Amino acid sequence: MSRVCQITGKRPITGHRVSHSNIKTKRRFLPNLLDKKFYHPDEDRWITLRVSAKAIRIINKIGFSKALKEAREKGYYTG
Repeated sequence: MSRVCQITGKRPITGHRVSHSNIKTKRRFLPNLLDKKFYHPDEDRWITLRVSAKAIRIINKIGFSKALKEAREKGYYTG
């Protein structure tokens, strides 16, 4: 399973690990992803999504149905 949030589309980014002597080596910054179950009242079923901590806050704020609809429009969720 890829490390991509199904609501926000967040994915790993690259950067530098910087040592004390200022030597830079490549590293990856991974999003804070969680496997979480949400109840979808329109379809009367539970849906398991891989979402970031930020996406959980968005779902709490605007609601699951609206967040899922926006994710489908942007192409992040294809379920």
